[in-house]
Amino acid sequence: MQVYDTPEAIEAYRQRVLLKGLEAELRGMKLSRGRSCYSIIKEEFGLKGSKQKVYDQLKKALTK
Repeated sequence: MQVYDTPEAIEAYRQRVLLKGLEAELRGMKLSRGRSCYSIIKEEFGLKGSKQKVYDQLKKALTK
């Protein structure tokens, strides 16, 4: 079990969770009653396009 105890590690984990959430949304799932991962990612990262395009862009950005 890994502990994320620094702000950088917590943010990196959060970004990976958002990516996985968007992947689930692409498959038709809804993860919460609030905002979608898609809308959060678009706002925070300034990405534009369809869910698939935003997913591809974020995945590329996180794997650098």
